[in-house]
Amino acid sequence: MESRSILARIAEAEDSGAPAALVTVVAATGSTPRSPGARMLVFADGSIAGTIGGGTVEEQAIGAAKKTLEDGRPQVIEYQLTQQLGMCCGGAVTLFVERIGGQPRLIVFGAGHVATALVRMASLAGFAVHVADEREELLNPERLPDARALYDDLDDPALPYGDGTYVLVVTHDHALDQRLVEKILKKPHAWLGMIGSRRKAHLMRERLGAKGFDADAIASVRAPVGLSIAAETAEEIAVSILAELITLRRDGPRFTSEDGAAVAPLETKAKRA
Repeated sequence: MESRSILARIAEAEDSGAPAALVTVVAATGSTPRSPGARMLVFADGSIAGTIGGGTVEEQAIGAAKKTLEDGRPQVIEYQLTQQLGMCCGGAVTLFVERIGGQPRLIVFGAGHVATALVRMASLAGFAVHVADEREELLNPERLPDARALYDDLDDPALPYGDGTYVLVVTHDHALDQRLVEKILKKPHAWLGMIGSRRKAHLMRERLGAKGFDADAIASVRAPVGLSIAAETAEEIAVSILAELITLRRDGPRFTSEDGAAVAPLETKAKRA
């Protein structure tokens, strides 16, 4: 029963994107509170699910798990329960601590050529990708096998907006892109990008200003999106967008819509369909 419960909590953490550290007893000798295979999840707020035996060893493991949550580095730790921790068990345990969950989310509006290439690449790069498109012929698992979820309603309440969510607008219609940007700016998100030309981006900003969006909100929209790598094909454009996402994910330069400083934005000439 406990094993199934822990597996369910691990799956929940991975699906939700909430970071957690998994502590597993990988070896035990002598008298120990738990046997190899025992697991405990430690969440960012210090709460736990499961147990590796309680007492001082569990207290030490929670501290180690918090460190792994901070730096993302797995650890292998061995404790002599009596000599090191003053426990009466007398044995020794080896723990493996690893970070799980916390996978960054990417919502892609549009399921055309660029989006299809990006979904595949972003998934391989560790993003949980969600795709929304009203076109039934394009929104299917055969075309987008690496997507975490597909949405045929652009306003689906299940779309995973949040403070850590990246959002890309790359639909087949400029007017739809504009409406989506206006809606997304009112949702919690970490980053918002829109594909297109510099002229399209300029008109988008003018319309946002006319509708009362403040300067900071307007400047936060990355348009044209992507790093400048002279991309022309759908796959190359997807690479340029993913490169920007990875840069931001790894705490690289923060781009503004008008910067041209760290890396110039991409102006795409490729077909959008």
